[in-house]
Amino acid sequence: MKRYIITSIFLATCSFATHLCSAQVTAQTSNILDTIYANDTKNVALFFPEPIRQGITGSDNFVFTYNREKEQYFGLLQAKPGEESNLLIVNRNGSIFSYIVRYKEKLTKLNYFIPISSSIGNEIPKGKDSIQAETSEKSNAYTKYYYEKFCTYLLDRKQSNGRIKKRNEGIILSVENIVFDKEELYFVVQIENNSTLDYDLNFLKLSIETRQKGTRKSLQRLYQEPIYIQNLPSEIGEIETVRFVYVLPKFSLSNDRRAILELNEKDGERNIELKISHRHINNPN
Repeated sequence: MKRYIITSIFLATCSFATHLCSAQVTAQTSNILDTIYANDTKNVALFFPEPIRQGITGSDNFVFTYNREKEQYFGLLQAKPGEESNLLIVNRNGSIFSYIVRYKEKLTKLNYFIPISSSIGNEIPKGKDSIQAETSEKSNAYTKYYYEKFCTYLLDRKQSNGRIKKRNEGIILSVENIVFDKEELYFVVQIENNSTLDYDLNFLKLSIETRQKGTRKSLQRLYQEPIYIQNLPSEIGEIETVRFVYVLPKFSLSNDRRAILELNEKDGERNIELKISHRHINNPN
């Protein structure tokens, strides 16, 4: 019985040792670096996915040259006879590449095109802040994409209320539609130039005008910053009509307030102030 127990322990130990050695070999295999061969009679060119910022060899018998003044995508490796060494490359974006380098009298490969997948890491650890920044970038990109698609849909739809417009010397400014979607108001605006002169746009602003109460009535305007604009032109040619969309965070107006869409001509006097009632703002499509 005693001999059986000892034999079982021995077999279990051997099995554990075998698995441990196998795991160590697997780990070492996964960390094996690619080898690049070079000599002193030819230049071996390495092309990277991003410009090289830094290149370092571990031994003096290997020389890696690259443009230190103007970042370029490639570097040149040469070697003298001697023991193997290593080469460390850092790209402009922080990607790190590491290789074993060896001297070889006869070379069969002179050009290496390095894929980004060969990078062993990045010099800037990807922490919580960078992950949040990346997530924020993706979110902003999706939001912009959604605005673009929805604005295109509204421009193709060509729905007009036909009631909000004003003209001055052949220039007609009109708000064709006001649409509420998610957390934004979309103003579909049209400018018609029925004159024989081009119209150079200086600015187009949307403000909230408040009528102050009291014996001496006064007006106060608060400019509303758009979060997205699509197809706003800098010039409207003669006998030309343009349509575009202003996107603003949603808001509502009380009875003593109204929106003002102000069109201003650059180096000209064909300016228009279009008043938009609180009823239109509070009851969008």
